[in-house]
Amino acid sequence: MSISHYLKEIGRGKDGARALNREQAADLFGQVLDASVTDLEVGAFCLAMRIKGETPEEMAGFLDATHQRLQHVSATASPLLVLPSYNGARKLPGLTALLALLLAREGLPVLIHGTATESSRVFTSSVLAELGIAPLPAIRDIANGEVVFAPTALLSPGLQRLLEVRRAVGLRNSAHSVVKLMNPSAGKSLVVGSYTHPEYAQSMAATVQLMGANAMLLRGTEGESVADARRVPKMQGFVAGQPLVLQDAQSGTLAAVPELPSDISAASTASYIRQVMAGHSAVPAPIALQVLHLKHMASLL
Repeated sequence: MSISHYLKEIGRGKDGARALNREQAADLFGQVLDASVTDLEVGAFCLAMRIKGETPEEMAGFLDATHQRLQHVSATASPLLVLPSYNGARKLPGLTALLALLLAREGLPVLIHGTATESSRVFTSSVLAELGIAPLPAIRDIANGEVVFAPTALLSPGLQRLLEVRRAVGLRNSAHSVVKLMNPSAGKSLVVGSYTHPEYAQSMAATVQLMGANAMLLRGTEGESVADARRVPKMQGFVAGQPLVLQDAQSGTLAAVPELPSDISAASTASYIRQVMAGHSAVPAPIALQVLHLKHMASLL
């Protein structure tokens, strides 16, 4: 098969490109995931979408195609909390694992999925390894109070291949947006999606509403799905695509900023997380609020 007819629509530059409808976007992305097109076409797709940008309808179509091909994970009882982790830590310690462990302590099943997309950051998978949580070798159910890490390659080899295009061309592509909202759960679940810039909040919210999904959206820490320990961000919830105001942003930094480790290595971050979980250091207030809101949302599902 070929995606050349789609490339003619999306590859006309920022002003001349035309948006695809949801069905067309699903067909296009499905062919890319299935590796039924040439490497040259994949590269053209990535660069064309990078210049044009995805509409919410296109993103919904990309997610449709992704969900049809995912290996799905089930929780044994409570709704599954899904934490994407693809950005890694650059300046601040990556505390996605802390959020996951706090949610599990509340009795919720938690799935973190992700992959290292570059070599210069500290990724959650490394922090989890320091905490004794190894990647899942195969798909299985997740119990209440359990944290598991599923590598992207296990959930979708096609999506993993597309993410790796960044190493060749040096630019992110649509796959990096898809993984922020994709849902590998086979049952009731709640995705925690993060954004780095305010304009992404609007497009992600529109996509969640089109999908009729359950999700929390927030401006996380360096693109990760955990609240910044130093300030309280806006947290917006969606239940079956219907918006729910959870938390307004608080301007400025907290009056009492927690003492975070200056060393953002996996070992140092894991040590800090152990201190918090043992009660020797306080849970950062924004993360405690995020846990509270997520627990409430899970009770609504």
